Amino acid sequence: MKIGITCYPTYGGSGVVATELGIELAARGHEIHFITYSQPFRLTGREANIRYHEVPVSNYPLFEYPPYDLALATRMAEVAEFHNLDLLHVHYAIPHSVSALLARQMLAARGRHLPFITTLHGTDITLVGLDRSYLPITRFGIDESDGVTAISSYLRDQTRENLGITRDIEVIRNFVNCDFYQRDAALVAQQRPRFAKPGERLLVHLSNFRPVKRVLDVIEVFSRVNRALPARLLLIGDGPDRSAAEFLTMRLGLADRVDFVGKQENVNELLALSDLMLMPSQLESFGLAALEAMACCVPAVATRVGGVPELIDSGKNGLLYEVGDVDGMAAGAISILSDPAVLERFSKAARRTAQDQFCASRIIPLYERYYERIIAAPPRK
Repeated sequence: MKIGITCYPTYGGSGVVATELGIELAARGHEIHFITYSQPFRLTGREANIRYHEVPVSNYPLFEYPPYDLALATRMAEVAEFHNLDLLHVHYAIPHSVSALLARQMLAARGRHLPFITTLHGTDITLVGLDRSYLPITRFGIDESDGVTAISSYLRDQTRENLGITRDIEVIRNFVNCDFYQRDAALVAQQRPRFAKPGERLLVHLSNFRPVKRVLDVIEVFSRVNRALPARLLLIGDGPDRSAAEFLTMRLGLADRVDFVGKQENVNELLALSDLMLMPSQLESFGLAALEAMACCVPAVATRVGGVPELIDSGKNGLLYEVGDVDGMAAGAISILSDPAVLERFSKAARRTAQDQFCASRIIPLYERYYERIIAAPPRK
């Protein structure tokens, strides 16, 4: 198939999933065209069967805010017509679904059918979609999509409840390449001394450092763990709460125990160096960072929110707590990290969950079959 993919190319879950989906589809022989304002950060530009099409946006003085959604619709239609695409797959409802709808209408006027699928990722429904300024257009874009998928049952249910959506929404959960995300013992032995000394436990957090990720709770949990046993913390990512996290780290006297490494492309290698992930988020529609860690044999201590319980079975492959329960999360982390046998049991269970339920080899065929259904369906009236 020839598939156009549009996403936010930045450091965030929806962009990561969209990019990894394109890479996996291309590896299976499909022709993939990314259409967005900059190249997704996980693309190298050297992948076979993948092409990138930049969306140029006018800076004409009349426009106080450049009309990206219209420029995107135009570029979608151009790429679809020139490369004879079979369908568009847009990630994150706003504004991508509306741009795809315009592109479909533009091509329909010339006798060309271009179906599009919208994948809902989380804040497009739970935050942006609930804003009264965007709710009607978000609902319209979803209703007019030829197909709609959600990354968790939780998000599907929230979409129906919050937006009044009654149409079918296919749940296709996030995935990870289990051959790429795994623990390489030799690499761990070589790289782990950069972040932890022998006898120290290494905890990790990966996010975009937005308030919803509660990075300050990560620091608080780690502070308690560090008082109970020798430990260090690896913080991967960047964002608005980084400065506050750095300040709290210094105030608690942890500056020499915490490494802020910023945005990284080799997160698979860094995650595999760790013993335990901390994910104390206010809300997660799925919890992709935890899945990536679990595939690397790193269990997670997380919050019981959103779609996280669909990934983490508390007490078996990780632990779940209420939002803000830093004492509970710290106690749970200590209970895992202080007993090598318990840590090994959780680590193996985490890897097994990723392999059995969320590997790309299991999820990508679900997308392929869904694409085939949408392409074969008659055009929407």
